[in-house]
Amino acid sequence: MINIRPVSDLRYKFKEIESEVKEGAPVYLTKNGYGTMVVLSIDSYARLIDYTEDALDEADQYAKRHTKRMTHEEVFSGVREKLNG
Repeated sequence: MINIRPVSDLRYKFKEIESEVKEGAPVYLTKNGYGTMVVLSIDSYARLIDYTEDALDEADQYAKRHTKRMTHEEVFSGVREKLNG
């Protein structure tokens, strides 16, 4: 379940937020009813960054091997086709 809390909970209920984050779940913080930030454990953040960096490295290697380039419209239309059948 998504955990949404007011940003003031960082001050008044830090231990609760800390224990939830340690369990691996992100905590979404709001200010005046609008999302402002997400709190993650260091491990969760590292996994996210590692995945992103690996994907970017893979894309760089692909680009070195191939000369064809695509516009973002071409990429996203291809993704939409695959998703929509």
